[in-house]
Amino acid sequence: MEDVYKKLAKVLDSMPQGFPPTPDGLEIKILKKIFEPDEAELFCKLKLKFEPVDEIAKRTGMDKEFLEKKLTEMSKKGQIMGVDFGGTKFFKMMPWMVGIYEYQVKRMDEEFARLCEQYLPYIRKKIFGTSPKFMQVLPVEKNLKPQQEALPFERVSEIIEKGKSFGLAQCICKKEKALIGEPCDKPQEVCLAVARIPGVIEQFDHWGRPITKEEAYNILKMAEESALVHLTFNTQDDTYFICNCCGCCCAVLRTINEMGVNKVVNSRYRAKIDPELCSGCGICKEERCQVNAISEKDGVYSVIEDRCIGCGLCISTCPSDAIELIKKEDDWTLPPKDENEWMSLRAKEVGVDISKFI
Repeated sequence: MEDVYKKLAKVLDSMPQGFPPTPDGLEIKILKKIFEPDEAELFCKLKLKFEPVDEIAKRTGMDKEFLEKKLTEMSKKGQIMGVDFGGTKFFKMMPWMVGIYEYQVKRMDEEFARLCEQYLPYIRKKIFGTSPKFMQVLPVEKNLKPQQEALPFERVSEIIEKGKSFGLAQCICKKEKALIGEPCDKPQEVCLAVARIPGVIEQFDHWGRPITKEEAYNILKMAEESALVHLTFNTQDDTYFICNCCGCCCAVLRTINEMGVNKVVNSRYRAKIDPELCSGCGICKEERCQVNAISEKDGVYSVIEDRCIGCGLCISTCPSDAIELIKKEDDWTLPPKDENEWMSLRAKEVGVDISKFI
């Protein structure tokens, strides 16, 4: 039984996102909370691309009826990804993050939360700080100047408008922190999923609930009012989620806050404060910024450029219109075209071979 979990951990760590080993086997304890031994074994037989049950059965020599039933059960547990397209079921394995971890939101208990919290320092070394960057920031769209000509993938509205199916779930980062006794006072149900095929999100009741396009826009507005940062996967296309994140719970923003590293997110913008217009109210620093990127000296506020992620939250509530978003001249790269290109580039960067999974 122990061997199958080690096998699963090795498979997950062979993915570009990683799932690194720890000195005390913490990663094995986490997998035991999620998978039964037979589920762990079956996960290792899947690919990183969707396959119909017929193809999986043919490739593995396993019984088709058994596979369809078992894989459907695993999908409902958030262990793998499964979708039904026109009566044909497709399944694939998922990385730890974004993937298995997020889909455990309804199954997470205090023990699991504490294990994940202990594991964060290990996983962040593998996921963050490596090219291409893991996530990208979507700035508050209304705070972009018309002449800035934001690219389509930089606009939250572009992601929503391409969607045909929408879902909403509780933020697992916020749930995790609450379960270990460090709750956040910001809105909890803020994680958006967007699919370009109608009826897809309705299949993910093990993760969240379906919502309308109008409700999705309302969630984005509420997130901005609550000073939550819009984050999504660092690709130009096929983005399927928008996280709305706080600096006290989000694994991505916490990495910046706790390690002083701004290499974990791709952002084309940074904020700039005009000292002549600034009234010195401090709202930007005390209430809006989630990554401690604003400093104050003698009543004068300024942006710490190498910490600013260009989310634009500080602009929305500035009473003197002293803040603007400007495009970076450095520290920004064009995101990979899609998830496949991202995985290929990251795999090359970290030295893993994903050919056997695709």
